[in-house]
Amino acid sequence: MSQHLSDAPRSAAAPAADASARDWWRDAVIYQVYPRSFADGNGDGMGDLPGVTARLPYLRDLGVDAVWLSPFYASPQADAGYDVADYREVDPMFGDLNDADDLVRTAHALGLRVIVDLVPNHCSDQHEWFKQALREGPGSALRDRFHFRAGKGAHGELPPNDWESIFGGPAWTRTTEPDGTPGQWYLHLFAPEQPDFNWDHPAVHEEFRSVLRFWLDLGTDGFRIDVAHGLVKAAGLPDIGHSEQLALLGSAPMPYFDQDGVHEIYRGWRRILDEYPGERIGVAEAWTPTIERAALYLRPDELHQAFNFEYLATPWDAAALHKVIDKSLAAMGAVGAPATWVLSNHDVTRHATRFANPHGGTQLREAGDRELGLRRARAATLLMLALPGSAYLYQGEELGLPDVTDLPDEVRQDPSFFRAAGQDGFRDGCRVPIPWSGTEPPYGFGPEGGGSWLPQPASWAQLSVAAQTGDPASTLELYRSALALRRELPALGAGRSVQWLDAPEGVLAFRRDGAGDGFLCLVNLTAEPVVLTVPGGRPLLSSAAQPPAAVPAAGGSPDPVDGIEVTIAADTAIWWAI
Repeated sequence: MSQHLSDAPRSAAAPAADASARDWWRDAVIYQVYPRSFADGNGDGMGDLPGVTARLPYLRDLGVDAVWLSPFYASPQADAGYDVADYREVDPMFGDLNDADDLVRTAHALGLRVIVDLVPNHCSDQHEWFKQALREGPGSALRDRFHFRAGKGAHGELPPNDWESIFGGPAWTRTTEPDGTPGQWYLHLFAPEQPDFNWDHPAVHEEFRSVLRFWLDLGTDGFRIDVAHGLVKAAGLPDIGHSEQLALLGSAPMPYFDQDGVHEIYRGWRRILDEYPGERIGVAEAWTPTIERAALYLRPDELHQAFNFEYLATPWDAAALHKVIDKSLAAMGAVGAPATWVLSNHDVTRHATRFANPHGGTQLREAGDRELGLRRARAATLLMLALPGSAYLYQGEELGLPDVTDLPDEVRQDPSFFRAAGQDGFRDGCRVPIPWSGTEPPYGFGPEGGGSWLPQPASWAQLSVAAQTGDPASTLELYRSALALRRELPALGAGRSVQWLDAPEGVLAFRRDGAGDGFLCLVNLTAEPVVLTVPGGRPLLSSAAQPPAAVPAAGGSPDPVDGIEVTIAADTAIWWAI
C-alpha cells in the first residue's frame, strides 16, 4: 500500500512569499532540523547550513510544509547553541550569513517555509552585554539587563533565593568582581553559561524587536520561541520553599515560569510579525501547568501555535489519548487557534524508544523492545497526522530511528549530564546524526572520512534513507504516503474537531469529513487483533506492513449495506476512506 500511494501526485506547495496562502500554519506539517545532526556539508563531522540546504529537496519530497531550524547563531556551544553570543551572526561551525540566506532562498524556491529558533529567556555568558557587565562591576548599567543580586548570609555567600536550575544545582552563580573579590550573584535558570535576561528592562525589549526584524528581513517565515513561558519573573524573585523543583514543573505555578507579563511581550511581537507579508508566525515552547494555560499564548493578538507537550507525554493508552485529544481541541478552539501534535524533539527520548518501554516519562535510558516500539511509533504517526491542526516531526523519526541509549559517557555533550539533580542528562541519545546512505558510519552524513560528532550505531545501515527508499514496508515510505494523502484529502489536518465512534476498549476510532470526502482513523492500542465494523469503503493506508483484512459483515452482500468487518492487528492504525 505504501509503495502505491507514494507514487500519487503531490499538490504544489504555495511559495513562502505568497501572501495569498492564507492560514497555511493551521494544518502545516513542520519538520524540525537539528543542524549539527542533519547533514554535514564540509566533512568536519558537524552538521551545518550548507548541508541542510543540500538536503532540502529530500524534505520537499517527503511532503512537509515548513522546516524549523534549532539554533545556529554565534555561540560557545555550552548548550548546543541555546547559549547565544550574537543573535545576528551564524556560528562558524554552521557557516555564515550568506549560507543562511541561501538556505532560506532555496527553501522558498522549493515551496518550503523556514522557521528559526529564537532564544529570548537567556543568552551566553559571552554575549557582549554580559561580558561588559562583568568588566564594569557593581553599579554597571548593563547589570540591570540581567538579574544581578547581592547574596544572602553575613558575607553574601548564599544565593539570593532558593531557585534551582533546570539543569541541576542552584539557579545562581556568584561572580568574581574586577578587583578579585567575591561579588554579586546572577540568575541562570539553565546552565551557568546562560544568564537570564531581565525583561523588566526596556533595552531588552528593544533588542529583541530588532532581532525579530533582522531575521524577518532576511526572509524567514517565523520563530520557534525557546522557553517562551520563562521571560518574566515574579516581582521580588520570591523563594519557592521546595527542593527538587524540577519535579514541580508543568504541574504547579512557579515564580519564574508562565507569569502573566509574558503576554504583553508577545502582543508586541505579533504586531511585528503582522507587518510582514506571507503570514509569518510565532510558535511558543511553553511548558504550562495545563493546556488551557498554554492556549492563552495563542489568543488572536498573540502567537500562532504552541507545542502540545501534554500530548507528547501521554502514554500508549487509548483512554489517555482520547482525553488529551479532546482537551487539546477544546482549549485551542476556545481561542481560535489550531491544536498542534508532536511525538518527539531534540529534548526527549525518541518515541520509537519511549513506546518500546513501560510508560516512564519522556526521558528513558532503556532500549526496550525495539520491534514493539517501532510498531507503536508507526501507528502513533498515523494517529497524529489524522488529527485536526498542525503536526511537528523531528528529524529521523520518518526513518523509525530509536534513541541511542548506550552512548559512552566520554562522548556525551548534554550539559545537564554533568550537573547533579537536574534533567536526566541523556538527551544526546536523540541527537545522534541521522543516516543517509551506505553501510558504515557516517552513513552519508557528510563527505567520506568526515565522521560524526556523536557515534552512530552499526545497526543504522538498514535504517538509512537510501536503504528505506522504495521499500513499501519501510517507515520512510509510510511517512511519504501519509503526507501525500494528507495533502490530497481535505478531511485530513483541517478543521477543529473529530467525531468519535463507538469502539472496543483499547481502540480509538474517529471520523473526519471534508469537501465530500469521508475518512476514518482506526487505532488498535491493544496487544491483540480486534475486529471492527466500518461503513463500506476502502483502506487507504496501514501502519502495519500488510493492509488490514476486510470482509463483508455477517450476512452482507459483496457491496454490503451493513458494513465491512475489518481486522486490525495489535498496535496498528489504519486510514479508511468512506
